[in-house]
Amino acid sequence: MVDPLSSLADADLCDRLRQGDAGALRVLYDRYSRLVYTLAHRILDRAEEAEDLTQDIFLSFWKAPKFDAQRASLGTYLSVLTRSRALDRLSQRATRQRSLQRLQSTVDAAPLASTPLDYATHDEQQRQLKTVLAQLSEPQRQVLSLSYYQGLSQTEIAQQLTLPLGTVKTHARQGLIKLRQLLNDAS
Repeated sequence: MVDPLSSLADADLCDRLRQGDAGALRVLYDRYSRLVYTLAHRILDRAEEAEDLTQDIFLSFWKAPKFDAQRASLGTYLSVLTRSRALDRLSQRATRQRSLQRLQSTVDAAPLASTPLDYATHDEQQRQLKTVLAQLSEPQRQVLSLSYYQGLSQTEIAQQLTLPLGTVKTHARQGLIKLRQLLNDAS
């Protein structure tokens, strides 16, 4: 059976979407999800992140459709939005990596100490790290530990903890932000 909405123009579907017609979103998703996913995958180079971003794009489009048909086509609008959000995610990924590398360098600083002062400094750093990690919530600490110490991806962590991928990403992001703030405050 053919959906009667499928024959409507993008601008008309967007108008219907603003009026609360979820069927209009379904038609727009059918038209543009492949474009959004393909672009997201090319930028992020990770299928699960591209899928997640595709869902985010359409969810935000549904909650706050800011598209103006007078300014550009919907395909162009969604492409620009996808590119922008994908680049944001790449930036966040790089920030997380740098934070984890800093954490690793702190943890890996093995006591190559030869003097009592070296031992005392290392012990103090270890106490500081334990204190900072203890201030994270249990889910944040658990996700970061699985990611860092066991090298699991966020998808693998979600499967192991039986949590939604979005929840794992949120715990990781919030944990790294708090960890960075706490380490900066401790310095």
